[in-house]
Amino acid sequence: MTKLIFLPHEEICPEGAVFDVEPGVTICDAALENGIEIEHACEKSCACTTCHIYIREGFNALEESGELEDDLLDKAWGLEPDSRLSCQAVVGDTDLVIEIPKYTINMVSENH
Repeated sequence: MTKLIFLPHEEICPEGAVFDVEPGVTICDAALENGIEIEHACEKSCACTTCHIYIREGFNALEESGELEDDLLDKAWGLEPDSRLSCQAVVGDTDLVIEIPKYTINMVSENH
């Protein structure tokens, strides 16, 4: 089992979260299954950036992002070198520390 450690996010998981998941699932699916409501406006089809996350530890253990994911990430709010789309990042055998950005492109455009 691989441990996913979500850092606290003011609205989505104020206390943070730690849970074990089987390798092979996406970070988005693992989060949703464990009560962390990551936005996923395109229903996890790699067509938006609402599930954008930062991989604070374990980034290099993930498979490289594809061209489509990279193109979308260029549009993400608050892009950083350790950014990924959680619907595309598949959990492997390395524990991950994950931070959910304060905003998504949806939140900014909708004036949350």
